[in-house]
Amino acid sequence: MTAIPSATAFIDDRLAKRNAMLLAVAQALGGAAASIVIATGSLVGASLLGSDKSLATLPVSCFVLGTAFGTLPAGAIMHRFGRRAGFMGASLFGASASIVAAYAVFKADFWLFCLAVLCTGFVGAFVQQFRFAAADTASEGFKPKAISWVLAGGVLAGIVGPQTVIWTKDLFSPILFAGTYLAQGGLALVSFTVLSFLRIPKPVRGETKAKGRPLGEIVAQRRFLVAAACAITTYALMSLVMTATPLAMIGCGLSETDAALAIQWHVLAMFGPSFFTGNLISRIGKERTVALGLLLLAGCSAVALSGLDVANFWAALVLLGLGWNFAFIGATSMLTDTYRHEERTRVQAVNDFLVFGFVAAASFSSGKLLHTFGWGSVNLLVFPFTALCVVLLVWLVTGERKAVAS
Repeated sequence: MTAIPSATAFIDDRLAKRNAMLLAVAQALGGAAASIVIATGSLVGASLLGSDKSLATLPVSCFVLGTAFGTLPAGAIMHRFGRRAGFMGASLFGASASIVAAYAVFKADFWLFCLAVLCTGFVGAFVQQFRFAAADTASEGFKPKAISWVLAGGVLAGIVGPQTVIWTKDLFSPILFAGTYLAQGGLALVSFTVLSFLRIPKPVRGETKAKGRPLGEIVAQRRFLVAAACAITTYALMSLVMTATPLAMIGCGLSETDAALAIQWHVLAMFGPSFFTGNLISRIGKERTVALGLLLLAGCSAVALSGLDVANFWAALVLLGLGWNFAFIGATSMLTDTYRHEERTRVQAVNDFLVFGFVAAASFSSGKLLHTFGWGSVNLLVFPFTALCVVLLVWLVTGERKAVAS
């Protein structure tokens, strides 16, 4: 890695802008893997299983589990070797996992495919760090813009992934999607090349850090409990509905292209509002932003239950993405109120494990629910959980107002 002389070199943000642009491109390429797995994972799973399709969503669940498992190792690897080396190594690992996934599709090996997708999810934990890496060399004033540039790459990933599916799904016909996972490996290799141009200094070793309060004390806070509950519920419900959607669409006689485009619009709705969600939070508050997101999630299920046309599926997934954006970002902002600077790593790790653990359970359950009870049951589950979160928000706000008044 090229040596970085000092933090004063970042004052004009030229290096930060360069890094942010590179990371935005890498986000568009590496982040496309999530869209590809979401759009095809359950369909591949169903094609590799026998008459019992209840495990069809397991590949998507494996992807989420891989991300959860990779959270702490990703941080440790980059702390030891630096961002650039960690990101590049993950890209190569992702390319290898994609080749294994394609091989599993060719061989009709369901469990090998699940393992390959689990490894792809592990790489996703590194991709999640792109937005933080963009801020490493930025001044305080440029950090929000640097993060926004990377989020713009997330929007592009929502296009690149589904379009890759559409253009490559029949490449090795009649073996559906084998070409898609080879193409995913190609995207990872291009991302590796882009990331090789990063210039981010390694963290300074030997820094002393205050331990902060006991974790139990932090977790016991009313605001932490509500913020974590809303984040978990929002992400899990999004995963529940999103994972089942491609299977439901195919079951209704719609095409793989229709399903891929539905995921594309969903991912765009997830990341697109991020450019103004912060302003929305500043205007109406964190709790109201979360409540608005929960209302949109309920609206998603209402639209999904009203019909089985392409328009219903697409509109529902757009609402699902918007609801996730407002509720999850709002809940994450609430969480930042619960810890001190020296406590952030531990608290964020606990939150991420909880969120992705429940998300994996939701994506796995969606296949069983869809296969056993139908598309309607998946959507009906959204209403009681969103209502519960609204009750928790009211409990939080009223409790904090009483505390201030006393």
